[in-house]
Amino acid sequence: MVDSFVFRYMKEEDIDQILEVEHASFATPWSREAFYNEIYNNKFAVYIVLEEDDKIIGYCGAWVVIDEAHVTNVAILPEYRGRHLGEALLRKMMTVAKDMGARSMTLEVRVTNNVAQSLYRKLGFQNGGIRKNYYTDNQEDALVMWVNI
Repeated sequence: MVDSFVFRYMKEEDIDQILEVEHASFATPWSREAFYNEIYNNKFAVYIVLEEDDKIIGYCGAWVVIDEAHVTNVAILPEYRGRHLGEALLRKMMTVAKDMGARSMTLEVRVTNNVAQSLYRKLGFQNGGIRKNYYTDNQEDALVMWVNI
């Protein structure tokens, strides 16, 4: 299923399409400036896009600092969900981060997002703690999850 899809690093020209994915996926989407800064001003940032027929249908970002990768975002357009593409995208990011020297990976996920938590557990992530009032839109707590890669 994933064979018809292409993974590649995000470029500035991708930001418009990334924003479409972002707005379809998150209650508090990142801005154009945020993605621009990730590309040009954050030496720790790495972003991968997933595309089909030159259309970006998902992306994943992480900050790789020394031996740790912190996933910033992972998102798939709603009409492409349920096809294991988020899993493929996160697996790809895990490989990229490992190749960059990371030995562990962490992320935050809404405590109510059971679908995402299930995916992360499938990939070996384990609960690491709670960040109280982490999400600014509704003060929902975040579950911190970790995995060795």
